[in-house]
Amino acid sequence: MPPEVLLEMARPIIHHRTPEFSAILDQARERMQPLLGTKREVILLASSGSGAMEASVTNLLAPGDEAIFVNGGKFGERWGRILKAHGMVPHEIIVEWGRAVRPEQIIDALRARPNARAVFVQASETSTCAVHPIAEIGAAMRGRDVMLIVDGITSVGVFEQRMDEWGVDALVTGSQKALMLPPGLAMIALSDRALARASELKTPRFYFDLQRELRLQRDEHTTAWTAAVSLILGLNKALEMIHAEGLPRVYARHRLMAEAARAAGPALGLGLIAPDNPAPGVSGLLTPPGVDGAKVVRHMRDVLGVSVQGGQDQMKGKLVRIGHMGHVGPFDMLVAIGALELALEAGGYRFQVGAGVQAVQERLHRETWS
Repeated sequence: MPPEVLLEMARPIIHHRTPEFSAILDQARERMQPLLGTKREVILLASSGSGAMEASVTNLLAPGDEAIFVNGGKFGERWGRILKAHGMVPHEIIVEWGRAVRPEQIIDALRARPNARAVFVQASETSTCAVHPIAEIGAAMRGRDVMLIVDGITSVGVFEQRMDEWGVDALVTGSQKALMLPPGLAMIALSDRALARASELKTPRFYFDLQRELRLQRDEHTTAWTAAVSLILGLNKALEMIHAEGLPRVYARHRLMAEAARAAGPALGLGLIAPDNPAPGVSGLLTPPGVDGAKVVRHMRDVLGVSVQGGQDQMKGKLVRIGHMGHVGPFDMLVAIGALELALEAGGYRFQVGAGVQAVQERLHRETWS
């Protein structure tokens, strides 16, 4: 988190039913729109990103409705669990971890399930460090009366999103990734079709009533429930910084950090989990045979003070995931790969020491960005 954001969040608390807070809420919501690629109203929720995922399900589908979801990792799997928990009928498209769903798989699933009301997919599947082709999926679905719901928690602010242009009906994200904030704030924008669907449904809603939140945030400049005041103050400052840097430059920086981190893989003899469709926000390096990836992650964190993540489910102990979202620059990538080298060496892996760091330096050196 940038120090400017931390300082903004350390301001004396203000009441959430005051003109001062209303002005900040309005500004933050407006500043979010370009990151989502939308002119739609952005709704802020006091929850994690998973709360916005659940809200998109409960506000846009009714129990018994059929839906298709892409299961290409832990967060794609989460769509199915949310749908099932609320009585919908989920149909999954299983995608190999590290691979992207193909638009034709979506169309085949829709043909097989003609009553499906929505398709749920990640823009960036963090558990496998892969991206799904949302623009192509939206184009393939155009003309169908089926909503496209996208989890953009690790894509918004990382690479360009064009919600309106791509035909996305609901785009959700969260505060603790590229928006450079602690967890606890979620954002969601809805298309006209999604809003019409929400107005038709009579299913019970209370806290996550998106119609009520939209009406209050748009028309009365307040929130339905107690707002996450400090987080919204921090969000407004973070968005001010993002727009001051400029979105094209922000996206170029994320791309460069990702390419620098991935360059270390082959230099160290490590494969990539998502070689064909890697995510700009997180890179996954496969640990070599005989080296426990979980121990590598612990050594980096507990001994070297560098926090990364390991693999989940079938990739547990086989993967090191290096995040490069938000307030991250070249020095962070040099530190991360340097720490990775030390942890691999401590785990018994033999390689040319410094090769990974050199690969990062060479990639950074070739870039005109600075």
